[in-house]
Amino acid sequence: MTPGLWRSLGDHAPTWPGRNWPLGATWTPEATNFAVYAPDATEVWLCVFDDDDDSGGERRFPLTEHSLGIWHGALPEVAPGTRYGYRVNGPWDPANGWRFNPQQLLLDPYGLAVSGTITAGPEILPYDVDDPSQPSALDSAPATARSVVVDPGFDWEGDAPIAQRWRDTVIYELHVKGFTKLHDRIPEELRGTYAGLGHPVVTDYLKDLGVTAVELLPVHQFFSEPALLERGLTNYWGYNSIGFFAPHADYSSSGDRGQQVSEFKQMVKSLHRAGLEVILDVVYNHTAEASAQGASLSFRGLDDRGFYRRVPPGAGAGADDDGTVEDFDDTYWDVTGCGNTVNTEDPLALRLILDSLRYWVTEMHVDGFRFDLMSALTRTGPDIDMACKLLTAMGQDPVLRHVKLIAEPWDVSMGGYLVGQMPPPWVEWNDQYRDTIRDFWRNHTNGMHGVATRLAGSSDLYADDGRSAYNSVNFVTAHDGFTVRDLVSYDHKHNEANGEGNRDGTDGNRSWNHGVEGETDDPAIVALRRRQAANLMATLCLSNGVPMLTAGDERGRTQRGNNNAYCQDSEISWIDWRPDDAWLDVYDLTKTALRLRRDHQTLRQRHWFEGRPTIVGGPKDVAWLHPTGREITDADWHDAGLRTIGMFVSGKPLREPGPRGEQLIDASFLMWFHAGPDPCAVFLPDNDWVRRGQVVLSTDPGLAIGTPVETGQELLIGPRCVVVFQETD
Repeated sequence: MTPGLWRSLGDHAPTWPGRNWPLGATWTPEATNFAVYAPDATEVWLCVFDDDDDSGGERRFPLTEHSLGIWHGALPEVAPGTRYGYRVNGPWDPANGWRFNPQQLLLDPYGLAVSGTITAGPEILPYDVDDPSQPSALDSAPATARSVVVDPGFDWEGDAPIAQRWRDTVIYELHVKGFTKLHDRIPEELRGTYAGLGHPVVTDYLKDLGVTAVELLPVHQFFSEPALLERGLTNYWGYNSIGFFAPHADYSSSGDRGQQVSEFKQMVKSLHRAGLEVILDVVYNHTAEASAQGASLSFRGLDDRGFYRRVPPGAGAGADDDGTVEDFDDTYWDVTGCGNTVNTEDPLALRLILDSLRYWVTEMHVDGFRFDLMSALTRTGPDIDMACKLLTAMGQDPVLRHVKLIAEPWDVSMGGYLVGQMPPPWVEWNDQYRDTIRDFWRNHTNGMHGVATRLAGSSDLYADDGRSAYNSVNFVTAHDGFTVRDLVSYDHKHNEANGEGNRDGTDGNRSWNHGVEGETDDPAIVALRRRQAANLMATLCLSNGVPMLTAGDERGRTQRGNNNAYCQDSEISWIDWRPDDAWLDVYDLTKTALRLRRDHQTLRQRHWFEGRPTIVGGPKDVAWLHPTGREITDADWHDAGLRTIGMFVSGKPLREPGPRGEQLIDASFLMWFHAGPDPCAVFLPDNDWVRRGQVVLSTDPGLAIGTPVETGQELLIGPRCVVVFQETD
């Protein structure tokens, strides 16, 4: 901004008319156009803040032009880095969705960057805490953040989408800050930032491990809930968005006046150069404004009536209204558990989501999205609607229909569980895979049919409507819940550090501590836990579908039994890169499994297995084996005592043709999954499917990689092990 410009113009200098598109602040060297949607407002002021005055320096410019509900104007000679916000006047009638209060400084919903933070207190509330029926007279500007004018220019140097096929994709879920905060090989000033994540130390590690995509926990600008701040905690995960176009400023090493935008772009460019796609975990289902008792930060002060879902008709909203602040909640309909639900049936709310998604693809070059609580976004009134406006629009959008789209297919309501129901081109987090595989390795399986179904790609969920195994994103852990190390070290959650009396977090962990709760020096228990962790990782990497690893699981990261570390911005959540306590044997096993998957299409097939030969006289494409070497029978599937299953997968030939229709030949594999507590004798089938092979992966300390095997041979597998044989002849 030109020094002293606003003082020379005065508090109420006229603005140019500008235009009502695009929404947000659009910078050019001549002028910056500002456009904001507030259809029921009676007055809107653009508020600009001096660069050199953090405590004030506010100049207000009335926006007198408005059309189609959009207020707009342009200011000349506004430099990138200028901080701004809006004040909006209009009706005060919370029961009907009007919460206008010009005392509230509001963020631009289309702002490309955010500077500063919020301070919990009555200043950010739109109502008078002593008389909630009245608007607050407190100015929120000293307690809230500002939007920032951004120059979008950036030299991408030819960067283009990687467009990795789903069947070749391996996802690695990580937290931007937590992944590098403790990394001693990254410059200290870059740790915990976008620049740190784009550092060669990180990209080399991820490439060496064998993943193809990073899925970043939320990086849209978010703020911590006031209740957390009052407990001395913060929202570490970031599922509390307020700026759907703005990269979170705290992850920037270079500043919050727009530098976060260019630093994010440089991170993406660096990851792409390493062959790694970037997927964003996005939270469009609710905002940081929380319930009707919450703050007015942006949407609530602009279009509360349209942006948030209201209680469906006939639900009795407001019936017990006694004039207290709690009554304002009666008008809100919450299926997210966070106080509000974004109304995707509203045209401008829908437009904002679609514009945001396209922006991150076209301007920020990300490769896909994982949608938090997707079910909340698919509702028409109270009901789930697979033909809702959002899904229909995304399926037809020429930009969005070709990027990776992942649904967390549930919300917090009784009817929101949608696993197996999302339409193409969506893929889904498959929690049924997680639960089945956890149960198998803790010896809680009642029959092997479910285990085989999950190993083969979950055809029960995805085959009936023409989808493929890659529609299942397989995982055994995620950010929400135990890490793999904690999964094999704790029977119960230990969330005391969260300050909620250990009431938060799920009790259904399907975990097993193997005899001692928490960490122990007992060498036998530690060895068994590490083997079980390796079993879980190997199973995940070798199952048909898209594997998703949680950052640090491959090296024994622990959260000390905390299964809900959303508020732990501390060493509880950060990855410890020191080698002294790293489970590097698990790392090596994971790397081996991912290398086998990458090198052999047999282990990442697109077509469903049919249990019959792909050519006349050939082996079956998949066969399930009893430890005795015969194929499993119907009675075996229901044998509650069976703890061992063999999965033969043929590569001679593959069912899928090559790019020119040619027949593809690959190695065949026999994988044994043995969850029993005692050694188990298994036999290589006495047939022509595999004449000779060798061990290529093993969690059995007594069975080394390279061990040869032949048809009909008996082999003793140790307790609780995965052993993989690859055909060699």
